[in-house]
Amino acid sequence: MTVTPLGVPRRLLEFTLDGEPVRAPEGSTILDACRAAGKDVPTLCEGDTLRPKNACRVCVVEVEGSRTLVPACSRRAEPGMRVSTDGERARHSRKVVLELLASSVDLSTTPRAAEWIRDYGAEPDRFGPDAARLDEEPRVDNELYVRDYGKCVLCYKCVDACGDQWQNTFAISVAGRGFDARIAVEHDAALPDSACVYCGNCVEVCPTGALSFKSEFDMRAAGTWDESAQMETTTVCAYCGVGCNLTLHVQDNEIVKVTSPHDNPVTHGNLCIKGRFGYQHVQNRN
Repeated sequence: MTVTPLGVPRRLLEFTLDGEPVRAPEGSTILDACRAAGKDVPTLCEGDTLRPKNACRVCVVEVEGSRTLVPACSRRAEPGMRVSTDGERARHSRKVVLELLASSVDLSTTPRAAEWIRDYGAEPDRFGPDAARLDEEPRVDNELYVRDYGKCVLCYKCVDACGDQWQNTFAISVAGRGFDARIAVEHDAALPDSACVYCGNCVEVCPTGALSFKSEFDMRAAGTWDESAQMETTTVCAYCGVGCNLTLHVQDNEIVKVTSPHDNPVTHGNLCIKGRFGYQHVQNRN
């Protein structure tokens, strides 16, 4: 019989969310409470396996008594708090943030970006054809994953996953300042010449497709990538005895990429190079 540990019980606190009284466990963020209440608050930089970074500012909400809008991903819920998630200030702020992002980077592979732009009435083209864009060519310097900084919104999730929150390799960081800021390895070298260990945990957390499997990148370029036709199967990695869970994404009877369940107590979405990229032998049918 499997026994699920209950952990330390958390006290429930009460506050008001969009005029309705709600309860949330102590320590919950406003975003946690919104999701529990079925309220759809957009976010890009928030990740369920990483600490909040407050980078994208798409999830801002109004809190009564607060001079400024607050990021729902990191602001803790407090007893008696009165929160508005869809007021005019919050909607206008999200609209402007989406316009600024979409006018400078390619959001075509960012899940739900087109939906949010439509829902908030964002008009990225209003800045005109002279608006500065990160029109960089994808960096294809290895056979495992591709860096397309033209899609990067500087959410810092990859830096955190590579750094002290998970991998502790510290192969990547932010270089440059202002509009010239970029995610880069040391001396902006080619990936094979860097400290990268190819765990792919940065790819796992990237919300925009700026980092992607080489297989996915090639299939998108060929027009054959079709997530609706893919089947996902979760299994156990056979390379060692740690017991990492793998989710195999299969299209046309071929493994096209590998992820890991974020709620798995062993991996929390993280893998090593063998688990994430070492699947080619499975489909070697010669």
